[in-house]
Amino acid sequence: MIKNILITLFLGLFSHTILAQNTLQVKVISKEFKEPIFGANVFIKGTNIGSTTDFDGLANIKNIKGGLQTIVVSYIGFETVSKKISFPRTNNLLVIELHENKESLDAIVIQSTRSKRSIAKIPTRIEVVGAEELGEKTAMNSANIAMVLRESTGIQMQQTSANSANQSIRIQGLDGRFTQLLKDGFPLFGGFSSGLSIMQIPPLDLQQIEIIKGSSSTLYGGGAIAGLVNLVSKKPKDQQELNIMFDYTSRNGKTANAFYSNKFNKFGLTLYTSANFQNIVDVNNDHFSDIPKVKSFSIHPSLFYYPNENETWRLSLNSSIENRIGGDVSVINGKPSVAHRFFEENKSERYATQLSYNNNISENKSFRFKNSLSYFKRHLLLPDFQFLGTQFATFTEATYNLYSEKLDWVFGGNIISENFKEEDKAILDRSYSKFTVGGFAQNTWKFTDNITLESGLRTDYNNNYGTFILPRTSLFIEFNDAVSSRIGGGLGYKIPTIFTEAAELRSYENVLPINANNFKAETSIGFNADINYKTNIFNDYVSLSFNQLFFYTKLENSLILKQKEAVYEFVNANKPLNSVGFETNLKLKYKDFVLFTNYAFNDVIMENHQKALTPKHSFGGVLMYEVHDAWRIGYEAYYKSAQFRNDNTKTPNYWTMGFMAIKTFKNISLYANFENFTDTKQQNYQSMILPPHNNPTFTDIWAPTDGFIFNTGILIKL
Repeated sequence: MIKNILITLFLGLFSHTILAQNTLQVKVISKEFKEPIFGANVFIKGTNIGSTTDFDGLANIKNIKGGLQTIVVSYIGFETVSKKISFPRTNNLLVIELHENKESLDAIVIQSTRSKRSIAKIPTRIEVVGAEELGEKTAMNSANIAMVLRESTGIQMQQTSANSANQSIRIQGLDGRFTQLLKDGFPLFGGFSSGLSIMQIPPLDLQQIEIIKGSSSTLYGGGAIAGLVNLVSKKPKDQQELNIMFDYTSRNGKTANAFYSNKFNKFGLTLYTSANFQNIVDVNNDHFSDIPKVKSFSIHPSLFYYPNENETWRLSLNSSIENRIGGDVSVINGKPSVAHRFFEENKSERYATQLSYNNNISENKSFRFKNSLSYFKRHLLLPDFQFLGTQFATFTEATYNLYSEKLDWVFGGNIISENFKEEDKAILDRSYSKFTVGGFAQNTWKFTDNITLESGLRTDYNNNYGTFILPRTSLFIEFNDAVSSRIGGGLGYKIPTIFTEAAELRSYENVLPINANNFKAETSIGFNADINYKTNIFNDYVSLSFNQLFFYTKLENSLILKQKEAVYEFVNANKPLNSVGFETNLKLKYKDFVLFTNYAFNDVIMENHQKALTPKHSFGGVLMYEVHDAWRIGYEAYYKSAQFRNDNTKTPNYWTMGFMAIKTFKNISLYANFENFTDTKQQNYQSMILPPHNNPTFTDIWAPTDGFIFNTGILIKL
C-alpha cells in the first residue's frame, strides 16, 4: 500500500515537472498580407515569460506552466490579440494573425513624399515623430514644438534673443532659413516670422512630425536646402475625441490646451485652442529677463466635407495672437527709470486660411489641390528703435498622381507669392515683393522587390532672380531582411531676404535692404547616404535597430551680414560654405524598456572658419520604461561640444539632463517633468550682459539660458 502511494506521488511530481516545462513556438503574421512581422511582443499574461519575434516572425517561449494560459501578442500598428491555450498541447507551433489597426496606422502614413509606398521601403529618408512620442514631448513642453525638434539627432534649436527667447531651427548646421517648415504640406511659416515660428506652434493637435534631412527641393521648392519639417494635424475619426490639458511650470508659466474632433456622416470637424501665460523670470539675478513675459492665444478650426468615399474637402482657419516682452525687469514690471530703460517687445498676429481638395479617382490615380492665404503682422519694439511690418503670402498647388505596382508618378505645379511692407519708413524701407512659379515631376520606380529608384526634376522661375533647375535622385536597396541602404542628392536654392539669424540678433536695426539687381541667390548641392541594420540579440530577448547617416552640403553665395561703419550690409560670401558630417542612431528594446542613443558630428566651414555657434559633436541618450496605457518613465542626457563664438573665442562643452514620468488612469494622465535638473545654463560660464545697464550688449547664446524647470499637469481624454 505504501509502495503504491509513493509511486503515485512520484508520478504526480514528475508530471508536474514536465508540465512546468512546456514550450511554444509562436509565428506572427499580417492578416492582410500574410507576411511575417518582425519585433512583435509575445508573452504569457500575468507572468514575465515572453519573447520578441525574429525576422521570420517566430518567437520561442519556454518554461510555460501547465493548465490554461493566455498568450498576448502585440505590435505597433496592429490590433493586440489574446488567445487562451491549454498546456500541455500536442502541436507546439501556434500561428497568430494580427489585423491592421487603422487608428494606429494613421501614425505611420507619410504625407511628405506624396507616395503610397511603405515608409520602410521608400528611397527618401524620413524621420517620424509619432503620436506616442509627441504625447511625451507635449508633457515636457505644451506651449510649442521646440522641445520635440531639439531632441532629434542632428537638429539644433538656436536661440536668437537673450530677452525674448526666440529660436530658429538648424538642420545639419545650416541656418534656419534653409529649412522649410510646413503644416499639412502648406508653407505657412518663415520670412518675417523668423525665430517666432517655432515658438508659436503648440503640439497638442499634431498627429505626427515628419523630418526630411538634405535637399528636398523637387517637391517643395528651393528653400528646402537643409531639409523640411512637415507638421501633420489630426483628422476627425468616427468616434468623438476631446483632449483637455493644463500645465504649470516652476518658472511661473501656465498653459491650457483643448482639442476636439468628430465626424458626422459627410462632415467632420476639428477644433484646437491654446492659451499660454508666462511671467518674466530673471534666472541669473542680473536684473534682465532670461524667460520673457508672454501672453499668447491660438485657435485653429478645420471643417471637412466628404461628398463620397473618394473625395475630401478641407477648410482650415489658423489664428494666433502673442505679446512677448523681455529686458530689464524694472521696465517689464512697469517701473522704468534712466538707469532701467531697456526692453525688447514682440507683438505679433497671424491669420491664415487653408483650402485643400483630395480626389482618389481610382486605385491608380489621384488629384490634389491646395491653396492658402496668410497674413502676419509683427511689431518689434526697443527703447530707441522699432521695426514694424506686415507680410502677406499666398500658396497655390495642384498635383496629379499615377500609381502602379512598379511605377509611381507625381506631376505638379505651384505659385508662391510673398509681399513684405515695412510700416515705418523714416530711415530705411526694406519692403519687397516676390513671386515664384514652379513645375515638378517625380518618379518612383521599383526595379525589383529590393531596389527602388526615386528621381525628380523641378523648374522654378522667380521674378527677381530668374530660373532655377533642380534635379534630385534617391536609391533604396534592401540587401536582406536585416540590412538596407539609401543614397541620394539634389540641388537647391534660396531667394535672399534680410530675415536671417544674424539680422534677428541685431533686431534688424541699421540692417540695409538687399538689392536684387546686384545680388545672387544662394544655391546648393547636397548628398546623403545611410545604412540601416536591425536584428534580435541575446537569444531574441533584445531587438536592435541601427542607422548610420552621412551627409554633405555645399552652399554657394551664402549671405553674410557685415558691419560697414554705422550700418550692416548683406554680401555674398566669396567662398562656399561646406557642411559635412554623420549621424548615428541606435535603439535597443527589452520588454518594456527602450534605449535610444545618438551621436552627430557636424563640421561646418564658412570663410575658412568653423561656423559660429555650431557644436561639432553632439551626443544624446534616452532610456524609457513604457507600459501601454499605464506608465511612461524616461531619463535623458545630452552633450554639446565646444563651439566658437562670433569673435572666434571658444566656449566650454556642457551636459543637460532630464527626467519625466507619465501615469495614465483610463482617460486621465498625470505627468511631472524635471527639465535640465542639473541646472546647466550659460550664466554658469560667463555673464550674459555687457554694460552699460541702460543700453546693454548681449553676448552670443550657445547654451541654455533658463536653467532647471519643473513642470506638471494633467491630460484628460474624453
